[in-house]
Amino acid sequence: AKAADEARGLAIDSISKAESGHMGLPLGCAEIGAVLFGQEMQYNPADPQWLNRDRFVLSAGHGSMFLYSWLHMAGYDIPMEEVKNFRQWHSQTPGHPEFPNSEHTTPGIEATTGPLGAGIGNAVGLAVSEKMAAATFNTEDHKIFDHHVYALCGDGCLQEGVSAEAMSFAAHEKLDNLILLFDSNDVTLDKMAEFTQSEDHAQRFDAYGWDVITLTDGHDLKAIHAAVEEAKSNNNGKPTAIICKTIIGKGIDEVAGTNAAHGEAGVEFVDGARKSLGLPDEKWHVSDDTYSFMKEKQAANKAVYDEWTETYAAWKAANGDKATILEDALAKKRKSAAEIMDMIPMKETDEATRASGSTIINQVSDALPTYVSGSADLHGSNKNYIKGAGDFGSGFGKSYSGKNFYYGIREHGMGVIMNGISYGGIFTPSGATFLVFADYMRATMRIAALAELPVSYILTHDSIGVGEDGPTHQPVETVSGLRVFPNMDVMRPADYEETAAAYAYSITKGMACGTVQTTGPVSLILTRQNVKYLTGVSPQERRDGTMKGAYTLVKETADLERIIIAAGSEVQFAEAAAKELGAGTRVVSMPCMSLFDKQSAEYKESVLPSGCANRVAMEAGVSGLWYKYVGLQGKVVGVDRFGFSAPGDITFRELGMTTENLIAECQ
Repeated sequence: AKAADEARGLAIDSISKAESGHMGLPLGCAEIGAVLFGQEMQYNPADPQWLNRDRFVLSAGHGSMFLYSWLHMAGYDIPMEEVKNFRQWHSQTPGHPEFPNSEHTTPGIEATTGPLGAGIGNAVGLAVSEKMAAATFNTEDHKIFDHHVYALCGDGCLQEGVSAEAMSFAAHEKLDNLILLFDSNDVTLDKMAEFTQSEDHAQRFDAYGWDVITLTDGHDLKAIHAAVEEAKSNNNGKPTAIICKTIIGKGIDEVAGTNAAHGEAGVEFVDGARKSLGLPDEKWHVSDDTYSFMKEKQAANKAVYDEWTETYAAWKAANGDKATILEDALAKKRKSAAEIMDMIPMKETDEATRASGSTIINQVSDALPTYVSGSADLHGSNKNYIKGAGDFGSGFGKSYSGKNFYYGIREHGMGVIMNGISYGGIFTPSGATFLVFADYMRATMRIAALAELPVSYILTHDSIGVGEDGPTHQPVETVSGLRVFPNMDVMRPADYEETAAAYAYSITKGMACGTVQTTGPVSLILTRQNVKYLTGVSPQERRDGTMKGAYTLVKETADLERIIIAAGSEVQFAEAAAKELGAGTRVVSMPCMSLFDKQSAEYKESVLPSGCANRVAMEAGVSGLWYKYVGLQGKVVGVDRFGFSAPGDITFRELGMTTENLIAECQ
């Protein structure tokens, strides 16, 4: 109880100093923190990346001082000075928890959270990762994976629809290593929760197929402890939801239990609150008793850690091949893009780039044994099934070592689960849907970019070429909408060879493979309809050029008169147009704008010489971003309207996506 109240004090003091933040959850959930970090969770602050640690995800990320307080008291490398610097520039305690990246390296943060509900899905992904790791690497003699995943959520998380998608998936695939604690305080930001909801959460969880434990007093330390113990021991194929009826802002009587407690409204009452909590005048006070209590837990965990370390050493000695795969995955050690492309045979073929991907993804899986894929009920259309790799899950012939995920019609859920798998650090996830439905998971794609996660998205049916399904399924704005994300590389390959390079890039981004790299996600934008196999330069040159984002496909054989730039399915029209327009025409294929932008000034000048202002770009999508490359004097042949239902060749013809129209526009 003392530890809980001192955690409350840290939150009060840091939020008061920052004059910004959310007091409600850290004060209302203090006893939950005391049980998890002080009694239940398996962790080692001296090795925060310990493979078999329990994971904790704060889905209600606005309550971040809860997490920073407990990580500090649990012995993680978060000094009190960082606790005091809450929400300040360059501190290790930003406003919402951020998974270690180039901006923040706070230990103990297992997921970037803040957009409500997503953390539940991240926890599902972490639970998936643990199940898959156990099935893949554990042996009868040595068990190196058997940890639990915890998440703490609030009413807001459960109101967001993504929580329903993720929780349904978790129950269906029997992720009984997952424990969700629901901070049920009957409050949302604007109003008391009853103003916007009247559902019975226990019945909802039960209907999904979760075990449900309801604690009428979410501040009862013994009851919380017993509930978590029950959840941990229940290996019955059901995840567990523990509903904790709490008082938001507990300790600040003037606002406790009301929506006013959600943010920093309690700041004006903190002096009285500190006294009523029994805290001394000294701010940011943690007693020796509390530090001693937490050190006892650290010592107990260290004994578990040491025993596990011995088990791991024995496992490694007995399972050299498995150990190499695991340790390479953790170190992000993998074949180079060039080596991966060598594993993908060149193939002269006129086919849809999604069809090209259907064979290439199998070679990618061979190159990276921990690569997994999945689809939101569209495997047959996305063509991203890894042959012979099995299906992930429980029942119906599935297993936890399967590499193909059937997410159901749950794009947003797929996205947050993929992020969770990536947070796990072992498996490299990709997931597929129609490009137009990427908007269902746009929020989680943004977090993948922000958190610099090596996730890839396979997005097919990429334009008005979808045809008969009409404008609801014909994306015109979506590719540009993804291109504007910082740290998201959007690859729209034009033929089989460019698709081979795009897939190779998607799992080597972040490695030194001949170009300037960053970490983060990649979107592979693939066609439904067939495209021509390009012939302007050799297959190897097309692959190498794709790895630089853009390259000269057709070189002028006379004085340079014009440059045509195109991407994806429109490159075939540019190559054909060049034959009619004459020897002074250059064609540039630009599968990835952001990757081209990272190249040297010399390379960019060699592809798009500044001396030639007569430029035309062509893409079956909105035109705006292309003016960066053609200039204000240039022209863009694009589609700045929604399409219509008709066969794909007719939509292309009527909306100007033809060789003949491109020639006319150039002249």
